[in-house]
Amino acid sequence: MPTLPDDDDWLRRERLAIGDRIRVTRLRDNRTQESVFLAAGVSRSAYQAVEGGTADARISTLLRIAHVLGVHVTDLLHD
Repeated sequence: MPTLPDDDDWLRRERLAIGDRIRVTRLRDNRTQESVFLAAGVSRSAYQAVEGGTADARISTLLRIAHVLGVHVTDLLHD
């Protein structure tokens, strides 16, 4: 079985990339973090952790954020 890179490094890079895509999409639409987390029904701290790439996000949270931003959730997961 192939060996994966160090899980912590790989996961950290992926979380940061997802957060960056959320931030870019939000800023492209000229929206504040507050407008997104309120419309998505998630807490400020949860949203900031996801956008900042410091925490794993539940799929339901990503789906809510994607819906508010008007994109498909896969747009947040892939380049």
